[in-house]
Amino acid sequence: MQVSTSLYNPTIAIDHLSSSVWQKVNRLQLQKMLSEFSHELLLSPILRHQTDPWGHYEVISSDKRIIYSFLARVLSLDHWDIELKSITKTVEDRVVSLDATAFIIEFSDQLGLEQENIATYLEEVISCLYGSAYMHSHNQQAVDELIHADYQDIEHAMMAGHPCFVANSARIGYDAIDYQNYAPEAAEPLSLIWLAGHHSHTEFTSISPLSYRQVLEQELDAETYFSFDKMLHDKSLDPTDYIYFPVHPWQWFNKLTHIFAPDIANNKLICLGYTADKYLPQQSVRTLFNISKPTRFYVKSALSILNMGFMRGLSPYFMRTTPAINKWVHDIVVNDTYLQQKKFTILREVATVGYTHQYFEDAFTVDTPYKKMLSSLWRESPFQFIAPGQQLMTMAALLHIDTHGNAFLPALVKASGLTINTWLRHYLDCYLSPLLHCYYYHDMRFMPHGENLILVLENHIPVKAIMKDIGEEVAVISPHKILPDQVERIRIPVPEELKILSIFTQAFDCFFRFINHILVVHANYPEEQFWEAVADCILTYQREHPELEEKYQQYDLFMSEIPKTCLNRLQLKNNKKMIDGSNPFKHQQFAGMLRNPLAAYKATLI
Repeated sequence: MQVSTSLYNPTIAIDHLSSSVWQKVNRLQLQKMLSEFSHELLLSPILRHQTDPWGHYEVISSDKRIIYSFLARVLSLDHWDIELKSITKTVEDRVVSLDATAFIIEFSDQLGLEQENIATYLEEVISCLYGSAYMHSHNQQAVDELIHADYQDIEHAMMAGHPCFVANSARIGYDAIDYQNYAPEAAEPLSLIWLAGHHSHTEFTSISPLSYRQVLEQELDAETYFSFDKMLHDKSLDPTDYIYFPVHPWQWFNKLTHIFAPDIANNKLICLGYTADKYLPQQSVRTLFNISKPTRFYVKSALSILNMGFMRGLSPYFMRTTPAINKWVHDIVVNDTYLQQKKFTILREVATVGYTHQYFEDAFTVDTPYKKMLSSLWRESPFQFIAPGQQLMTMAALLHIDTHGNAFLPALVKASGLTINTWLRHYLDCYLSPLLHCYYYHDMRFMPHGENLILVLENHIPVKAIMKDIGEEVAVISPHKILPDQVERIRIPVPEELKILSIFTQAFDCFFRFINHILVVHANYPEEQFWEAVADCILTYQREHPELEEKYQQYDLFMSEIPKTCLNRLQLKNNKKMIDGSNPFKHQQFAGMLRNPLAAYKATLI
């Protein structure tokens, strides 16, 4: 892939940074900050007067000079619905323009930001604003059109990022040209660079009976495969001593060429060049979808940029066990009658390559991003799991609001011809029912947020859910479940009283809270009806599986209160590595309790 020289025109990088757009995205970002920081009790808005259900609130800086005021109502799960146009800022009684970056500085003490973290966090916030301005300038597609769009068009129209995190879409490491080439919202097709890694440093692993050769024959045409072999022969090297694999072009130019220079000079790592297939980056940034041949695998490649609390590398050690983990989870899913009845599907990560840099292996005995710079994996395409007439879309679309202020979900429901109640019943049956079964029956939890899940729809109605990102996100929460040795790393230690958070946090607080908000605001749908639909789904599952009654009591989804898990507190505390993947609850942050909206529907199973 050749980078267009036109991108080097310095004004192209800033064309979207107009004053009007900047004011718009700052107001939107402040709305999110006030809402999520209040949700996590980092801010304590003061109620000045109430006109049910709306109240006039203020948050005041520690020195009392700065006041932000706004109209808000507090929905279920302490979700702050803030009227966007009502937000005002006064400095010593003088109204001034809104500035989301300044807000972080003004309230840094209340947010608990330490001096060593504030610079990186500010950079992430500004990066989010830059990206938001780009999207609001370039993405003008209305939701009424988007509901009919294809999978990749919907994927690249998403503008919100993770709904809970304030700093959720930064790509620290990309320059302005990189952003236009590689950011999902820029939607520029790109080619991948292929490398040959010597067996002494490189390990290929796959799901049996898939072989290395079969992967290459699936991903490369015969002419390209032959040209790679010839390239090595021309260097007097034996192709059978090497493993071929793709990497993200940014990683090659910005990290691998110099950090792996010793291996390149000594023919341990050979650059084979670009291949012809074009890919588009997904919302997860380092995952790439083949638009030239959609039935070919996704490619997920290590990408050493900072994004939402992590350097987005890939561990070569994790790569060794990822196929085995995917096979184990897949076997459970395809052999479970209930999951098959619900048509629940996972996209297997079928093959991986991990390359180890010996200098860093020798230098470090601890975990470090330097050990995660060169790995890739191949994941199944969702197109092999759909029938003619079915539509794919990222579940993140259900939270999408277009640049005109219109919400995707009500438009989708309207196009289906169903009532909201009926549409939700179909959706919850596809999404929540399989999660409940995996949790209660198999002691297994996923990370089922919007970007990690693909919905399959017929006539705009959900008919099944496809889960992805298995190797890094699946976990077993039981200390007693027998696991194969290669799968053991997905077992995580969880305090007994926190095990239920695998459902409460990931599904309820991190997704349903926002669906409820969109339906209330954009469809005038009573939130009690939404939570009743969720409760009905859970009770239906429990009645169908009475043999798990003891677990329902032990891990009660209808308890009156839920521990409030705080993701922004995590990121504010350590914005370069939020959690330890092997023990995600070790550094977890909590703040008080949430009233459980399902408690009103608690029922005794008959």
